[in-house]
Amino acid sequence: MDNAAAPLTAPLAAPASQARTTRRINLALQGGGTHGAFTWGVLERLLDEDWLEFDGMSGTSAGAINAAVFALGLSQGGRAGARADLEKFWRGIGTAFSMSPMKASPLEKAMWGHDMSQSLAWNAFEQLTRIVSPYQLNPFSIEFNPLRKALDNLLDFKLLREDKNAMRLFISATNVRSGKPKVFRREELTVDVLLASACLPNVFKAVEIDGEAYWDGGYLGNPALWPLYHERSQADIILVQLNPLYREEIPTTVSDIMNRLNEISFNASLMSEMRAIDFVQRLLEGGRLEQPRYRRIFLHSIEDEARMREFKLSTKFNGDPDFLLTLRRYGHAAADKFLSTSADQIGKDSSLDIQRYL
Repeated sequence: MDNAAAPLTAPLAAPASQARTTRRINLALQGGGTHGAFTWGVLERLLDEDWLEFDGMSGTSAGAINAAVFALGLSQGGRAGARADLEKFWRGIGTAFSMSPMKASPLEKAMWGHDMSQSLAWNAFEQLTRIVSPYQLNPFSIEFNPLRKALDNLLDFKLLREDKNAMRLFISATNVRSGKPKVFRREELTVDVLLASACLPNVFKAVEIDGEAYWDGGYLGNPALWPLYHERSQADIILVQLNPLYREEIPTTVSDIMNRLNEISFNASLMSEMRAIDFVQRLLEGGRLEQPRYRRIFLHSIEDEARMREFKLSTKFNGDPDFLLTLRRYGHAAADKFLSTSADQIGKDSSLDIQRYL
C-alpha cells in the first residue's frame, strides 16, 4: 500500500539561481471508469508544484468527478484539501469495491491480475448488459448507483456552486434526444450532473436534468477543450489522457473488439477538436487571423499509453484497491516525466505533438 502521508515523488526543483515563474494552467481530464485513478496520481503530483496555479478544469465521466473533488478540496482547504479529498474519494471506491459481487475471486486475481476478462462475475455482468437494458433490469427505478452516495457524502455541491473564488469547472454530458453535447458549469453542478457525465447507457438509465435525458459525456467530448479557451483565460491546457490512441494488435475477441470500439469512439471528439485547434493555430502563425479575438493555445499532454494499453475493458470496472493504487503510481510517474521534460514550455509553447491526433 502507498504511504498516504508522503508524496510518491519529490517536487520538481527549480535551478538554485532561478525561481520558477508562477504559471496558471487549465486541465482537461478524460474519462475511463476506474482508470480515473491514474488522474488521481497526476493531480497529486501537480499539486506538489507551488508555481502551478489552476484556472479551470474540463472533465468527463471519471474526469468530471476528479475535477469536482479537486475543485472543492482546493477552494476549501487549499492544496492539502484537494489532496485529502482525492485520497478520500478513491480509497472509498476501493472500500466499496471490496464488497462488490463483481470483483474477481482470489484465485482469479492470482491467475490474471487486474484483468477481470476471464472472471465469472465480469462475464456474467457483460453478458447481462448485452441482452437486458437497464430499463428492463430495473423497471421500478430503484437507485443502486453507489457513486451517488459516495459523491453526496463527500461533496457539498451548494458550497461549490456558490463559491465565487472556486476555479472554473466544465462538465460534459450527452443529450440523448438531440445527440448534442451539453457542458455544465460549476454554477450548475449537482450530483446528477456528475452521474449524467458518467452514465454508460448499457449499465444505467439516462439521468434526467431539467426534463432532459443525458448519457456519458465521452461520446461527444472526452473531454471538451473549447470551454477552456472560448472565454478569455489562460492559454495553457494540459490534457490528462486515459484512452490509448494507438494499438498495434488487431482485436479478435468480442471483449477486445468492444474495448477498441470504446477507445475509438471516446477519442473521436477529442481528435476532431484537435484538428480544429491545429487549423486555427496555423492561420494565426501565418498572420491570417488577428489577436486578441483569436489566441494561441499552448497544448500539453500527460499520459502513459504504453502502460494503459495493457489494460482491457474489464479493468475500467475494477475498483480493487491494489489496482487503484497502481494506477495512482502510474499517474504520479507520468506527471513527473512531463514536468521533467516540459515544465519550461508552460506559458511559452506547446509540448504536445498535435499531429498524433490528426
